[in-house]
Amino acid sequence: MRPAILNDLFSPVTALPGIGPKVEKLFRRLVDRADGARLVDIVLHLPSGAIDRRTRPKLRDVIAGQVVTIAVTVDHHRPPPKGRARAPYIIHASDETGDIVITYFSARPEQLEKLYPPGARRYVSGTAKHYDGVLQMVHPDKVVDELGLADLPLVEPTYPLTEGLYANQVRKAVQSALARLRPLPEWQDPAWIARRGFPSFAQALERLHRPRDLADVAPDSPAWQRLAYDELLAWQLALVLVRARLRRQRGRSTVGSGELRKDILARLAFELTPSQRHAYIEIVDDLARPMRMLRLLQGDVGSGKTIVALLASAVTIEAGRQAVIMAPTEILARQHLATVAPLAAATGMRVALLSGRERGRERALVLQALAAGEVDLLVGTHALFQDEVHYHDLALAVVDEQHRFGVHQRLALATKGEAVDILVMTATPIPRTLVLSCFGDMDVSELREKPAGRQPVDTRALPAERLDEVVAAIGRALDERRQVYWVCPLIEESALSDLAAAQERHAALRERFGDRVGLVHGRMRGADKDRAMRGFASGETPILVATTVIEVGVDVAQASVMVIEHAERFGLAQLHQLRGRIGRGSDRAICLLLYRAPLGEAAKARLAILRETQDGFRIAEEDLRLRGEGDVLGVRQSGMPGLRIARLHMHAQLLTAARDDAALILARDPQLSSPRGEALRTLLYLFEKDAATKLFQAG
Repeated sequence: MRPAILNDLFSPVTALPGIGPKVEKLFRRLVDRADGARLVDIVLHLPSGAIDRRTRPKLRDVIAGQVVTIAVTVDHHRPPPKGRARAPYIIHASDETGDIVITYFSARPEQLEKLYPPGARRYVSGTAKHYDGVLQMVHPDKVVDELGLADLPLVEPTYPLTEGLYANQVRKAVQSALARLRPLPEWQDPAWIARRGFPSFAQALERLHRPRDLADVAPDSPAWQRLAYDELLAWQLALVLVRARLRRQRGRSTVGSGELRKDILARLAFELTPSQRHAYIEIVDDLARPMRMLRLLQGDVGSGKTIVALLASAVTIEAGRQAVIMAPTEILARQHLATVAPLAAATGMRVALLSGRERGRERALVLQALAAGEVDLLVGTHALFQDEVHYHDLALAVVDEQHRFGVHQRLALATKGEAVDILVMTATPIPRTLVLSCFGDMDVSELREKPAGRQPVDTRALPAERLDEVVAAIGRALDERRQVYWVCPLIEESALSDLAAAQERHAALRERFGDRVGLVHGRMRGADKDRAMRGFASGETPILVATTVIEVGVDVAQASVMVIEHAERFGLAQLHQLRGRIGRGSDRAICLLLYRAPLGEAAKARLAILRETQDGFRIAEEDLRLRGEGDVLGVRQSGMPGLRIARLHMHAQLLTAARDDAALILARDPQLSSPRGEALRTLLYLFEKDAATKLFQAG
């Protein structure tokens, strides 16, 4: 149950005056909540800056282009001539040092006559400029009389907006929502607050939404840092509570004979890298402990995560139990199957596939064999944790590209067996700060080296005007029996436009290369995707036009050329993931980044970094620096929590402190039953980490 003290904050935004269903839809878009904006979303919608109205010069001292607040006497009005509605409405005003023209377009004369009575004194705030040698202010921001001057905000916050929503609407909504805020208990440690000079939660909101100085709304201000720390502590506390719950559940020690792993290692065509060996040893140790494993295995594209996952699975199979490998897409699931199937067949491991495509008798046979213990390792998609899927004795769940699954899906898979150990993998190396924030409930293993035999990729950036040269180069690559990925961009947030771009390029390349061009995109039926991928893998269609569906997991060793159209529209990590699809065979690999000029500074930096390095961990850090944490892992699509207030590239020290604080809280007060513990429960509900509080009821 949410504490009653928070009920007002979780009221719909329509509870505020002046916000009906039409405007509520705009606020819903502003705060990105499909199920409706609430007061808590409004008060945590922080300013992006502020306007300083404290400068009050005489007219002779006004600096053009500066926001000023001037005290003037209204001299006379000059409405537009009749029949010329587009002409400006002009008001002449003055002080003892000079004159100013106040200009409005498409104005209502009766409103302006009421606002500026001739002979009256008015305080006008806005940006003044010189036009034809005359000082002018167009559409002032604020116009008040002597009484209104006392209420004029001297430093006025500005907010991120959405189309159709005006700054004044957001300001009024924020002020109305703040008035509904009830006194909340202090959940922070008093010594920490004193050391950092933090205000209370309510004082921090007050300072940010009613700033006294421009510095008050900066992310490094005490008020902003206070709220950032609250958000980070709520997240870290939720993580340690979830982890403690998982650890408290009785684990099962899984110790295998080692025979199956020995057989697998003997059949590999390569030696494990040092970090593969290290990660494998860490996982074997985890499995042997009588507590639940929850480990993140992160490694760059092609660093050999699947082999580590197979060796981990072998431990459970040696012990007579079952393992699963879950992937976010059918293409990736089948790729995993293709990697492990030859080794599995050679070593006697019984492997099956389960995805949304298996139906009828085929599906029934897999489910029957699984329940009977006749399948050792099951590979598949989210189909692995559906209600009708029953395991004989599931001991290990490997979740690949974990950030594409929500925590609930991960937990649903964990309930399919008794005390299931969890290994999650990602091919997107994650900056250390994001690991702490988003995966703080996990132990972490990193695969830093590339396996032997991986080719460096020659990466070049070319303007789109050289498209004909690129197509000619593709023709030469085909003559050398090389294979080519041609990746098309996501033009809008729409799979249809994604598809249109790919189909258009596919048609254009077919005119030149005929049937040697294949196409794969996310809206194709599974069987058609497989057919396209088989054609590419066999060399029958040596050019594959694709959307980013090939970003992760697709492994065709013969592919050594990649063209990425509109590379400036992709994120840095995504470009790196795409590039990782080539350089897997013996041929020299080349990646061509086609961009549309002129490039913005951020796009230039992305392409430059990609040309400089192939180290995914460095690229991830640069991506965080360039973009902030918002998009690095695609939090909106992944079910992972996005951070509304904290900026990890600025608040990394606060994150470390929050993590330590959360661990200390749990050690001292595991049930959050002390006075501070009760206040921390309020914090968890406030930042919607209340799922963690349900663990108290769960035992």
